[in-house]
Order: sequence, then structure tokens, then C-alpha cells
Amino acid sequence: FPDKPVSRKPAETRMGGGKGAPEYWVAVIKPGRILFEMEGVDVATAKRALTLASHKLPLKTKFIQRGVSL
Repeated sequence: FPDKPVSRKPAETRMGGGKGAPEYWVAVIKPGRILFEMEGVDVATAKRALTLASHKLPLKTKFIQRGVSL
């Protein structure tokens, strides 16, 4: 959930006058956080789906499985 606003002031604007309006929102994701969990599908299908999803994300991802040590 994006909960951190990133604000910018327009170009060619004088200094001062406060902070600019929020331009967009970002979600901060720390290393080690689990992004997706799947249940009820076989491992091959889940791995393929999460690999396709990871190509859309701007960060490195890793597939982990419960009960299997790395």
C-alpha cells in the first residue's frame, strides 16, 4: 500500500514558499519482506506465476517455500 508521499516543486520556481504538492505516492519495501503468498496451487504453477509477476517489479525477488530450507 503506497503510504509515503513524494513532493516536488515545479521547475523554474523561486526558493521558499513551502513544500511542493505531492507528486506521487510510494511504498517502502524493506529486504526480507514477503510480498506474495499462494495456497491451493502446485509448486510449478506458483513458481511460474510469481516469476512472471517479479518481472514487473523494480526490485530483486526470490521464491521461497514453506518447510524447505534454503
